[in-house]
Amino acid sequence: MKYLYRTYQLLFALPLLLIWTVIISLMVIIGCSLGGGHFWGYYPGKWWGQTIIRLLLLPVKVEGRENMKKNESYVIAANHQGAFDIFLIFGFLGRQFKWMMKYQLRKIPFVGFACEKSHQIFVDKRGPRKVKETYDKARATLCGGMSLVVFPEGARSFTGHMGKFRRGAFMLADELQLPILPLTINGSFNIMPRTRDCKWVTWHPISLTIHKPIYPEGQGAEDINRRMSECYDAIMSGLDKEYQGYVENPDQ
Repeated sequence: MKYLYRTYQLLFALPLLLIWTVIISLMVIIGCSLGGGHFWGYYPGKWWGQTIIRLLLLPVKVEGRENMKKNESYVIAANHQGAFDIFLIFGFLGRQFKWMMKYQLRKIPFVGFACEKSHQIFVDKRGPRKVKETYDKARATLCGGMSLVVFPEGARSFTGHMGKFRRGAFMLADELQLPILPLTINGSFNIMPRTRDCKWVTWHPISLTIHKPIYPEGQGAEDINRRMSECYDAIMSGLDKEYQGYVENPDQ
């Protein structure tokens, strides 16, 4: 079955996905250039994520959508197991948002320019001015009523386990007094771990667990630490047992 699945990927799924990625990117670029950025900045990406996962025949399970309130903005924090985290959240979360992503992703052909046109937020740490610009844009996005998705580990796991969380997103949530929405992703590491980038996809179920929001109880360092700790514990509690427990990530 492994070799049959690889043949399917090579001859059918991957060529279609490359074509679909270019089409979606152009759709976002043209749509956002003409106006209607909220629509063109979200729905084509949603279709893209759903199509990639379904074309690769990956079973998806989503739990906890009842924990999201309609018209409420969140700082959405997820563990980062692998590349398929992006397709899963884009395709199946069911909530409009902007990504907070590494600035290096801007260099990806078509996709990077589409992200720029749709006003995704590139995290640029090449000096204090760049960092300030990143957080100013994130602050403006959240003040506008949009939600923001971040991977507070800062990078994909090498082991499937969670690394440490960085404070930036939690400081933003504290400043704007917004709830934090924890997400647990399972299965993405098994499908394509970081150590096998751009190689064969391994068939494996993938799941998204949406936990209860964590609301502010005050403002300042103490509440930032409380919410960061509660978010970490919530995400950890949803991980498959083999990936529970802290393991140091070499590039953190």
